[in-house]
Amino acid sequence: MIRNLVWAAALMLSGMTGAQAWGASVLQCVPYARTVSGVDLYGDALNWWDQADGRFKRGHAPKKGAVLAFRAFGPMALGHVAVVSRVLDDRRILIRHANWSVPGAIEEDVLAIDVSDQGDWSQVRVWHSPTGQMGARTNPTFGFIYPAKAKLHDFTPDPALGASIRFARMDMDRWNREGASVRPVRTAQATVEAKPERRGRAPHLRTDPAILHFADNAPVERSLSAIIADVKRETMLN
Repeated sequence: MIRNLVWAAALMLSGMTGAQAWGASVLQCVPYARTVSGVDLYGDALNWWDQADGRFKRGHAPKKGAVLAFRAFGPMALGHVAVVSRVLDDRRILIRHANWSVPGAIEEDVLAIDVSDQGDWSQVRVWHSPTGQMGARTNPTFGFIYPAKAKLHDFTPDPALGASIRFARMDMDRWNREGASVRPVRTAQATVEAKPERRGRAPHLRTDPAILHFADNAPVERSLSAIIADVKRETMLN
């Protein structure tokens, strides 16, 4: 049980870091988003919004092919970028991004929802593939960066960009066909096809409290290494 807790906590922590520097050994969100969207911006994800000024249109309405730029927040020190693959409605979109739920992992067509008071996509929650539900943390964003031509480009893994795995892929039509959430199957090797939950159920907005103890509830000023050290220390005590 403790081993499972450590594994789950590590996965949740990885999802919290977004574009945080895991090193050159794993695929980062920036080169993935740049390839898939065609928005040719560089540098840390937190700087994309300012870099786009005067080069790309920006706004607060989701559009297919647009890049959703996340602000730096807590352990997500370098921000994050994700690409919109489909707009489901005013509050729900599907995104494609890398290095979120698992270091270097690619998640395709997973759910992100707007939880902002004004409906302007300034606060979002993102699907967490390892737990098969919506992530517990609310993530602040800048908004959307629109490419000159809305087109989703294929991403071909490139060792020069770091190791990557295709951790989760959703059947986009099932979000509408089933009217709610889809639960992916965990894997460490291959593309995952999703399995629908019962018809009519809404996406979960909760997660395992044991994981939260080491992740979302941790003080913002604490480093990722300190949180992981706590996980290891807890394991030894038990």
